[in-house]
Amino acid sequence: MKYLPLLASIFATISIVSAKETVGDAAHIARELIQTSSIGTLSSTYPSGHDLAGQPFGLMEYYAPCYANGSLAILFFGISQNGRNILASPGQAASISIQSPPSYSLATKPRVALVGNVTVFSSHYEGGEALKECYKQSHPDAWWVPGNKAGVHDAVWARFDPHTIYFVGGFGGMHYIGHIPLDIFQNAHAASPPRMRIQGQ
Repeated sequence: MKYLPLLASIFATISIVSAKETVGDAAHIARELIQTSSIGTLSSTYPSGHDLAGQPFGLMEYYAPCYANGSLAILFFGISQNGRNILASPGQAASISIQSPPSYSLATKPRVALVGNVTVFSSHYEGGEALKECYKQSHPDAWWVPGNKAGVHDAVWARFDPHTIYFVGGFGGMHYIGHIPLDIFQNAHAASPPRMRIQGQ
């Protein structure tokens, strides 16, 4: 009988260890977070020659999870500060950070940072209608999408392709914190029903 508390402690420890998030779990959670959210923080870096050269810049940005491989559809405005920074960046580099919806103790909830590159499409991009349909599922308020008569003149479609994924599942111990390999991220699937998907590049 005197060993029962010790055995209970051992089994509890085994249970906790077995329940710890794996990198695969983290990939699925990250894809679910990206799928169910539609707003992130788009960040870029001021280019050389600017008074703030090398300094980071970030603002809230709409996105839509339109690509099966985890790439994101965004509206690109070349006149915006992020737009100018991205166009002046080698490889048109940027990052998008996405967090869980506002709730109690948000610091304990999952969030993910995607580092990648932006491909900007022309105003005559043939896939524009498909992107518009997908994007409007996430943002029915977005009257400024390309092709709308009331749209913003400078808006064009763009694709954000992440190459580096950093995930924080919550506080350490039970939750995964660290990088997710790109192939694992791209092959993971969200639990929520997907919006219209476009084949990723």
